[in-house]
Amino acid sequence: MIGLISATAAGAAARDRLASAWPTRVRVYDGAVGDAVRAAFAECEQLVCFLATGAVVRLVAPLLSDKVSDPGVVCVDEAGRFAVALLGGHGGGANELAREVGELLGAEPVVTTATDSVGVPGLDTLGVPVEGDVAGVSRAMLDGEPVALEAEVSWPLPALPSNVRRPASEAVPALPRALGSAGAAGTPLAQRDDGPGRYRILVSDRVLEPAEREVVLRPPCLAVGVGASKGAPADEVLGLVEGALRDAGLSAKSVAELSTVDAKADEPGIVEAAARLGVPLVTYTAEELAAVEVPNPSDAPLTAVGTPSVAEAAALVRGGELLVPKRKSERADGRPAMATCAVVRRPARGRLAVVGLGPGARDLLTPRAKDELRRAAVLVGLDQYVDQIRDLLRPGTRILESGLGAEEERARTAVAEARRGQAVALIGSGDAGVYAMASPALAEASDDIDVAGVPGVTAALAAGAILGAPLGHDHVSISLSDLHTPWEVIERRVRAAAEADIVVTFYNPRSRGRDWQLPKALAILAEHREPTTPVGVVRNASRPDESSRVTALGSLDPAIVDMMTVVTVGNTATREIAGRMVTPRGYRWQEEPK
Repeated sequence: MIGLISATAAGAAARDRLASAWPTRVRVYDGAVGDAVRAAFAECEQLVCFLATGAVVRLVAPLLSDKVSDPGVVCVDEAGRFAVALLGGHGGGANELAREVGELLGAEPVVTTATDSVGVPGLDTLGVPVEGDVAGVSRAMLDGEPVALEAEVSWPLPALPSNVRRPASEAVPALPRALGSAGAAGTPLAQRDDGPGRYRILVSDRVLEPAEREVVLRPPCLAVGVGASKGAPADEVLGLVEGALRDAGLSAKSVAELSTVDAKADEPGIVEAAARLGVPLVTYTAEELAAVEVPNPSDAPLTAVGTPSVAEAAALVRGGELLVPKRKSERADGRPAMATCAVVRRPARGRLAVVGLGPGARDLLTPRAKDELRRAAVLVGLDQYVDQIRDLLRPGTRILESGLGAEEERARTAVAEARRGQAVALIGSGDAGVYAMASPALAEASDDIDVAGVPGVTAALAAGAILGAPLGHDHVSISLSDLHTPWEVIERRVRAAAEADIVVTFYNPRSRGRDWQLPKALAILAEHREPTTPVGVVRNASRPDESSRVTALGSLDPAIVDMMTVVTVGNTATREIAGRMVTPRGYRWQEEPK
């Protein structure tokens, strides 16, 4: 919950805008400002104070405890010009909150944490628990001092600066114009000797105490399978799990989930144990678990729930190394055990984000796309697209760029990097799923990596917005390039769209070596539409040299069109109104006499 505190009418007005936008996220604290701040500080995860920063400093100073438990605090000035992340920038989420508040109120977010200021990821913002000398190692990263990255378990990390030493075995794949060097965690510790006194980042699921100048990242790589008899106490289930982890020298902070058979999805003891561990409870069908080969099958669960193993099978169902075979709980009263568990270390899954960059304008690049670019350790893309977003990448990002014609190689490279456990962003213009990189990449990928699609504003949509409302009714996009599709197929699709009276947007309409397809496509449409049918021509939509015109089907000169152009041909209802293309939606009220 976010507590909102204000002292003046101007502050209250801005406060109410937040409250209206985030009705389920915020709580307004009225009354005396000091009392309101103290109450919100005790009750909320974050605060937004519409007060002077000096006043907030004085009010919260006596309340401070530590950076782990203190809420994040953002200050917004009376004029709504700035949203200042005052306290808990990373741990309390104030940096991100300042950005959200700034976007909503039109204020400039002010973030002063050192790592954010220079684009280096904060060690406490990587999405995994972190222990040790976070401040010291972060300072070393910022100062350019050598920092060793040592990993006992592989996990996809974002780009880290060049002074963070990565495994020598992480070779840059051969790709045209590949730049830089990087790598994800994953090489055995014995292969590196960083000497005494160096700063270290350890990636481990083992129980260990961080040494001086050292942090330990706890990746969520452990799956704990659990079985339980009906009515098994939560304390017994939880005690069994914690004991199994402790005896194996494993950290509970690396537990990703508790898993069991779906028949036990509502078993109170298991549900409460998962909640107390702070992890989700994942269930699988008896059929899924019965198909998993386990070392210790049993007739008891087969009779009870239809699978010879619950704990081991639920832990192993998604693969991995069995670290703790099935073990039973022990009861002080000597009664039979009511719970079983097993622990598996699952292999790290690389992550491939297929990111649409939009038509080119920076303000049409989505916030989600920006986040994925900064999350990536490896960026794969066409060289001219990389140039568009190079300044958004974190220091240390490995950039694998190549020219036109290497689409298949880029797709394969991106998938291969993800399979090595990397966090990868594969970029394309517009929407990556529309005549772009998502299709070849996902055809190459399998279920051994995680994939995230990030939508972008397409060229058709950008051109449509410039032209007016040409896509107000049914519409279709057709590429006129016969590089991957035979012309006979393209022509059949154009004829179908013409006969169906659908608005058509042509991608890749004309190039120097391919100049006859557009006239042919326009001639096909002209068989079904009047010469006066509006046609919109937009070149370099949303870019500084953008140009556009609305003409007619019978008047369009194909010579003005090139590969940077999108051509939109209206249907029989499309009209030019005040210089804009408008395709009526067909609302009944629009047909009523005025």
